[in-house]
Amino acid sequence: MPDQPPSDRFKAEMPQIPGVPAPGTQSTPPADSSLKLGIGLMAVLLVIFLGARWALRPRHADTKAADQQPQIELPTPAPDPSTLVPHATADAPGIAEVAEMSKPWSFKEFFVRNALTGENTPGILVRLPTGSASQATGYWAFSVNAPFGNCKLEYVTDLARLHTEYGFTRARHPMVGNPCNHTVFDPAKTASLPGTGAIVRGAIVQGSDLRPPLGIEIQVRGKDILAIRAE
Repeated sequence: MPDQPPSDRFKAEMPQIPGVPAPGTQSTPPADSSLKLGIGLMAVLLVIFLGARWALRPRHADTKAADQQPQIELPTPAPDPSTLVPHATADAPGIAEVAEMSKPWSFKEFFVRNALTGENTPGILVRLPTGSASQATGYWAFSVNAPFGNCKLEYVTDLARLHTEYGFTRARHPMVGNPCNHTVFDPAKTASLPGTGAIVRGAIVQGSDLRPPLGIEIQVRGKDILAIRAE
């Protein structure tokens, strides 16, 4: 048996434990552990990348989407017809201009205020075929309120309607009618008021009304037509 150095002669051998590397040897990690580590690292990087991209997205995209939402338009209420016609008062009695009433039988709706009661009386101004446009005699204005009852008079320019609805076949120009009882008044004619003898315009040519429409006094001042007061 060959001679051994004294140090080696007395060195005891370390027992080998299964699964534990022997001293002086280096353990090599399995290959699948490295693969899992790489996949995990890539997943973390992907999450960080997507989060940064979302945080840096253009803000105008949301605004544009909001702008594309359908807009609901609420209907505009129709204006009150009574506010679209002139209102004659003591301080401002003008209801029309001479130039806009130049054609015979042209007309215009208006209101005239009663200075005592504050009531606004609806009226109609008519350009007569006779008289000068620059003088009050060239016009006739009457109250739409019938003298008796709650009916509203109307200025009828459709002669065929006077025939079909009122049964009046002798019309050659516009007339004033009471639709409640089919009375017809002729603006071209005058009549005497019973019991007073006063001459008023709008003689009754058909129907049962007791008198012509209530008149409204008209004056012409320069180019303006004024409604002074109702009868």
